[in-house]
Amino acid sequence: MINPERFHKIRRLLEQRQPDLTVVMDNVNKPHNLAAIIRTCDSVGIETIHAVSNRPSIRKKQKTAGGSTRWVQLSLHESMENLANTLKSNGTRLLAAHYSSTSVDFRSIDYTRPTAIVMGAEKLGPSSDTISLVDQAIHIPMQGMAESLNVSVAAAVILFEAQRQRLAAGCYEKIALEKETLEKRLFELAYPSIAEKLAMQAKPYPPLDEEGRLLD
Repeated sequence: MINPERFHKIRRLLEQRQPDLTVVMDNVNKPHNLAAIIRTCDSVGIETIHAVSNRPSIRKKQKTAGGSTRWVQLSLHESMENLANTLKSNGTRLLAAHYSSTSVDFRSIDYTRPTAIVMGAEKLGPSSDTISLVDQAIHIPMQGMAESLNVSVAAAVILFEAQRQRLAAGCYEKIALEKETLEKRLFELAYPSIAEKLAMQAKPYPPLDEEGRLLD
């Protein structure tokens, strides 16, 4: 039986999730960076993030990092093109964190719109193929000798700007997750062991009362 206070905290977390804001990690492979980005995504209310790599070794690291937290769902992909097409078909705009002659200051973007922020591999940034698929490149202005920030730090800077804008717009005050999705995730987060067993048996989750008690 889950503590009612914790149950209400989890429900409140899900009620503030922003399903139309996400991050795409393009071949990001260092475990500490992956884990840091995932923690930041949880902090700003992101429900699902994406990781792309055509190399099994990188996908294994990405999957391991995703398993380090149950609060954010990680979806793995082998093709950036397929993922980009899927996101765009849902009305999501793709922004690549990448400095170029056509990139714009990250603070000039309206992050209250459905947005996917693409973060590239350490040192190299997003691949040229990825850059060709996004709608806009953005950059963080730098006044020092360093040309760029660590990928996890850059992701945090951009994501907390997105959070700032969404807080000001009242995005966190309305429930954005679909009711069925919210209830499913609520059960999984409140009763992870039971949820895992039921999923393996292809059985539905039992309903919960307002205090998180199992009704069946």
